[in-house]
Amino acid sequence: MDAPRVRFAPSPTGMFHVGSARSSLFNWLVARRHGGAFLLRIEDTDTERNREDWVEVILDSLTWLGLDLDEPPVRQSEFAAAHADAATRLFEAGRLYACDCTRDAIDERLKGTGRTGYDGFCRERGLPRGAGAVLRFPVPGEGETVVHDMIRGDVVFRNETIEDFAVVRSNGMALFSLANLVDDRSMRITHVIRGEEHLANTPKQLLLGAALDEVEGVVTEVPAFAHLPLLVNERRQKLSKRRDPVAVERYRDQGYLPAAMVNFLGLLGWSPRGDAEKVPVETMIEQFALEDVTHSPAFFDVAKLTHLNGEYIRELSPEAFVEACRPWVAPRVGEWAPTDRQPPWAPERFDEPRFRAIAPLVQERVATLGEVPAMVDFLFLADPPRDPSAFESAIRGQPDARRILADALAAYETSDFDAPTLHAVLVDVGSRFGLALRRAQAPVRVAITGRTVGPPLFESMVLLGRDEVARRLALALRDAG
Repeated sequence: MDAPRVRFAPSPTGMFHVGSARSSLFNWLVARRHGGAFLLRIEDTDTERNREDWVEVILDSLTWLGLDLDEPPVRQSEFAAAHADAATRLFEAGRLYACDCTRDAIDERLKGTGRTGYDGFCRERGLPRGAGAVLRFPVPGEGETVVHDMIRGDVVFRNETIEDFAVVRSNGMALFSLANLVDDRSMRITHVIRGEEHLANTPKQLLLGAALDEVEGVVTEVPAFAHLPLLVNERRQKLSKRRDPVAVERYRDQGYLPAAMVNFLGLLGWSPRGDAEKVPVETMIEQFALEDVTHSPAFFDVAKLTHLNGEYIRELSPEAFVEACRPWVAPRVGEWAPTDRQPPWAPERFDEPRFRAIAPLVQERVATLGEVPAMVDFLFLADPPRDPSAFESAIRGQPDARRILADALAAYETSDFDAPTLHAVLVDVGSRFGLALRRAQAPVRVAITGRTVGPPLFESMVLLGRDEVARRLALALRDAG
C-alpha cells in the first residue's frame, strides 16, 4: 500500500463514543503501518447541534489515546464554498433537480402503497432552484452500484432500491453525501475507514462522484472503502448512548489507562497473530491490516476491558503508578482531573510519603485508578470512612468483636509496632476466642479503615501509627455499645 491519507470525521454533537474511538484507532493504525497521514476533519455544518466544547472533547480524547495527527485539524465548514460550487455545477448540468415536497405530502402520496422514502415526484417538474427547495440526485432506475469494501468484499446495491436522495438542504447547505465527497477529494483521502452504519451512504457517494466527474470532465480515483463492524453489548444489541456506557471520557474519569483502552479497542473486530489478548500498540502497528478485520459484530465487553486495565496497572513501575493516580488522589491545579471525582479528603490532609508507601500494596488490588481513593481514604481522613453495614456485621454482629477490639487495643499499646508483630499479636488475640486470623481481624479492619476490604491491614496500621490506631480502636469500642 502506498502512503495512505486517512481521516477521522466526527460531528461535535455529543460525547466521544467508543465506536468513534475504535474508528479513529483503525484509521491511525493504517496510517502508521504504511507511513501515511492520519487527519481529523470536524464535521461542524450542523450548526443547531454542534457545540464547541464537544470539539474539545474529541481533541482531548484523541490526545489521551495517543492518536496523534499528522496535519492540523480542519473543519467541514472550511469547504462550504467548494460544496456550493459542486452543487451549482451539478444542478446546471441537469444532474440534480429541485424538489419542494414536504414530508407530509410525500407520506400522503405513498399511503397504502407499502413504499417508503421519496417517490421521485419532482424529478420531471423542472422546478427552479430557490428558497424552500432541496436539491435531489436522480438515481438511475436500472442497474446496480457496487461498493468494493476491503472488509466485506463487493457489496451490491440495486439502483432501484436507492431513492432520489437529497444533496442540498433548502437553506443551501450541502448534506452528508455531497459534503463528504467534496471534502475527501479536497483532502486527497485515499481510504475511507468508518462504521458499518455508513455503508448505505456509500453507493450514493459513488453515484454522485461519477456524476461530478462527468460534469468536470475528469476521472477521479475512488478511495478504498472499509466499513467496520458494529459494536454490541452483552445482549448483542448495538451500543446505545442512552443505554450503554459508551463515552470515552467516562472511562478516562473512572481511571482506565489509555494503553489498556487502545489495546481493547484494537481487538474489537481484529486480532493479531497468535491468541494474545494483551497486545502493545507497536505490535498492532506492525500487524494491522484492514483485510483481516471481521465484518461480524464485536462485543464491547466492559468486564474484559476492566480485567485488561488491571493487568496494565500492575505492569506500571511504582513511580509511574503514583503519578498515574495523582488526578484521583492529589490533583494539581491547572492539570486534568476526573470530573465529579474529587478526593474525599481536604487537600492539606494528603500525605505524599504515606501514599507512596502504601501505593505498591494498592497497585496489586485495583482494576481502575478510580478505585484508589476508596482504598486509601482512611489514611487521609480525620476519622475512618465508616460503612454502616460493615460496622454492623463485623463489630455489632460478631459476638466476640468487642473483646477482640479491647484485647487488641491493650496489646498494641505495648507491643512493637511493625507489621509482623502486629500480625502475631492479632493471631494470639484471635486464638483466645478460637478464631482464625481472618475472623479475628475483621472487626479490627473495620475499626481502623472503615471497610471490610482494602490494602493489607498490618502495613496500613504501621502507616497510621500507634496513637492513631489506638484512637480508632477505642472509638469503635465506644460506638459498638
